[in-house]
Amino acid sequence: MKSYLQILRQPQISLLLLIGMIARLPHSALSMLLLLHLVNDLDQSWVSAGLVTALMTVGIAIGAPWRGARVDTWGLRKAMLPSVIVETVVWCTVPHVPLVWIYPLAFIGGLFALPVFSVVRTALGIMTTGEQRRTAFALDATATELVFIVGPASAGIVATQISSVIGLSVIGITASLAGLALMILNPPTRSDDPKAIALQSNAHEERLGAEASFIAAAPVGVQEVEGELILAGWKSARSRIKKRGRAFKSRFNWVSASVLAVFIAASGAGMLLTGTEVSIVAELDATMQGDQLGLVFFFWCGASLIGGLIYGSMKRVVSPLLLLLLMALLTIPMYFASGTWSLALLSALPGFLCAPTLSAASEWLTDLVAEKRRGEAMGWYGSAMTAGTALGSPITGLFVDNIGPDFAFIAIGVMAAIVVLVALLAQQIRRRMRRAQNRRRENIA
Repeated sequence: MKSYLQILRQPQISLLLLIGMIARLPHSALSMLLLLHLVNDLDQSWVSAGLVTALMTVGIAIGAPWRGARVDTWGLRKAMLPSVIVETVVWCTVPHVPLVWIYPLAFIGGLFALPVFSVVRTALGIMTTGEQRRTAFALDATATELVFIVGPASAGIVATQISSVIGLSVIGITASLAGLALMILNPPTRSDDPKAIALQSNAHEERLGAEASFIAAAPVGVQEVEGELILAGWKSARSRIKKRGRAFKSRFNWVSASVLAVFIAASGAGMLLTGTEVSIVAELDATMQGDQLGLVFFFWCGASLIGGLIYGSMKRVVSPLLLLLLMALLTIPMYFASGTWSLALLSALPGFLCAPTLSAASEWLTDLVAEKRRGEAMGWYGSAMTAGTALGSPITGLFVDNIGPDFAFIAIGVMAAIVVLVALLAQQIRRRMRRAQNRRRENIA
């Protein structure tokens, strides 16, 4: 605890951590409110609702590197101003327009989402050094976990007990206020800033920070932090371009059979997590128990936190493919839930493997890829996860609309298990191709 207290005693850092935590809350509740607003207030299908959240996810993934670059080149205040304005306009407008306008607005809202994760991580990397930096990242990761437990639960209560229209408008306003708070605090984002007390974090520390935030995002918050993984990879590639002083031509000789399997598994994990989220919301909405969303998410996300702590204390590495397969199979019994409490308890089973799966995948990828390529690999890992997350919502919505939310748990679990089998097959095919290439080279030699 002494190392944590040393960090928290520094007013600038503790205030940054607090504001960062508060700034993440509106976005952690956003996708949940959008789903409930579209289904309950606009009488849309779950497929349509899933498409909207998918567009927002794609917008976040595209916007994260772009917004992060603006912070680097313009400085924090100038870079944050467009997000502050756009977030207010978009999320205060969405509740009052028909579906045809919500699609582009959701994408624009994701595109201009406040770059809270990248700003907080970059500032912590500059304001701390060495072991202090890792401690600061751990504190921020813990805050992230708490945010994604509280945020969606609050969204369910607001949507069912008050109004999703009011809730979305409040998100627009509070997100902008959070942006203004960050602008007023103006933490250092460059090492030449007078407030910087350490050298800017290198690519390795950027990647570690992105991984820590991703693993601690909780099952329901994965789509909010995927962009940070992409951003870490984008920054790493950009630093290599600058260092070499010539055009960067991407080479993929680092993509082995196992790396390809990790990417496929990442897309399957994203699909499974967002599919489970949609299924839980649909199940509670169908039984008119949307206000109990917080209870289910407490068990689902809390189990992930416990699982992550246990896995982190283990000395052996477990294959992420095995963990993902187990998580997919443990999602299927959620079909048998007969009420809120049974759904909450059953959700803890796959939730327990969420953080270990993400942690194992990141660790495996780090071991498979050479250090000079790890940032790029992590960026592709984030892109693969985003693809799965974007597909998961509408696909699950299709199952919910046609066979019901309870059967959707079976469908999404089986699909994720199939993805694992595809990853194993791709691994075998890639290995055979490599062996064939090596034999041809030997014959030529």
